[in-house]
Amino acid sequence: MTELKKRSDCPISCSLDIWGDKWSLLIVRDLMYAKSCTYGDFLKSEEKIATNILASRLKLLEENNMIEKSDHPDSKAKVLYKLTQKGIDLLPIMIEINLWADKYFVLPPAKKAELKEIRKDKDAFIKSATKELKKSSS
Repeated sequence: MTELKKRSDCPISCSLDIWGDKWSLLIVRDLMYAKSCTYGDFLKSEEKIATNILASRLKLLEENNMIEKSDHPDSKAKVLYKLTQKGIDLLPIMIEINLWADKYFVLPPAKKAELKEIRKDKDAFIKSATKELKKSSS
């Protein structure tokens, strides 16, 4: 793993050094919803990440054990990216970001409905989703 140069010993600052840029959490988001993705899958997201930025973020996330690569079952030219346990552990943070956004932004009806269900029993949702992500990452 490449040693990150820390700006400080603040836990928030150290965390942001890994996933606090404009793109890394979107990559994690895609992996949480899709369970695994190819490079091309990430390029298809509506945010339109540039290929050089995507390559850089994937490398950073992999070097910091947030994601891992595996062989693609259908193509030797492709690899699959999956979350590691360290990446899966971002799920509660991702939920909280979504809940915060629901409070301050107009979200699509489907997302609002999903968040309404999550609010009913957030801990149970996180436990179930974490179990599902672990199963798909093994």
